[in-house]
Amino acid sequence: MPGKTFSKAIKAIRLIFSIVLFLALFFLPAGTLKWPEAWILIIFYIISVSGVVIWLKKNDPELLKERSQRKKNVKTWDRILILVYVFFLMIMLCVTGLDAVRFRCSNVPLFLKIFGFLGFIPGFVLGFWAMRENTFLSDTVRIQKDRGHRVCQTGPYRHVRHPMYIGIIIAMLSFPFALGSYYALIPAVIIVVLFVIRTVLEDRTLQEELSGYKEYTETVRFRLIPRVW
Repeated sequence: MPGKTFSKAIKAIRLIFSIVLFLALFFLPAGTLKWPEAWILIIFYIISVSGVVIWLKKNDPELLKERSQRKKNVKTWDRILILVYVFFLMIMLCVTGLDAVRFRCSNVPLFLKIFGFLGFIPGFVLGFWAMRENTFLSDTVRIQKDRGHRVCQTGPYRHVRHPMYIGIIIAMLSFPFALGSYYALIPAVIIVVLFVIRTVLEDRTLQEELSGYKEYTETVRFRLIPRVW
C-alpha cells in the first residue's frame, strides 16, 4: 500500500508539473492571460483527453495502462524522436504566443482561425477511432509481447496502416492557424516531418518483428494517405 500511495503521489506531481509547464509555455511568451483562442484550445484539449481517459477506463483499461506507464523495450530511435518532438512542440507553443499576442507579427484572418479550430475535430476523431479499434496503440514503438501483440485490420486500419499519425499531423497543421500564427507553421511542419520519419521506421520495425504485419502490408498498401503513400 505505501508503495502504491507513493506511486500515485509521483503521478499526481508529474501531472501538476505538466499542466503548469503547458500553461507557462502558452501564456508567458504571450505576456497575458487574455488570449481567447488559447483558452478555447485548452478547454477543447481538456475535455477531449478527459473523455478518452474515461472511455479507456471503462472499455480498454489495458490500453490506458500501456499508454500511461513507462516501458523498457522501446526502440532507441523512438526515444530520440519523442524528445525532439517534445522540444519542437514547446518551441511551437512559445512562438505562437510571441507572434500572435505579444508582437502580433502575423495577421491571421478570422476565417482561417475558424478553419484551424475545425481541423482539430477530424484530427481528434481519427485518433480516437484508431485507439478504439487498436488495443495495442501504444504511445511508443515497441513490440508488446507481454500483451500478445497482434495486427489490427479493422476500422481505419482497413485503409491506412498508421491512422493515428494522420490525426496528429492534421492537429499539428491546424494549431498555428487556430491560434493565429504563421510563424508557428515552421515548428509545426518540422513535427510533421518527424512523424513521417517515425512512420517509416515504425513500419519497418513492425514488418520485421510483428507476426502477420508483412502480410497485412500486402493488403493495406498505404502508410498514411490512401492511394498516395
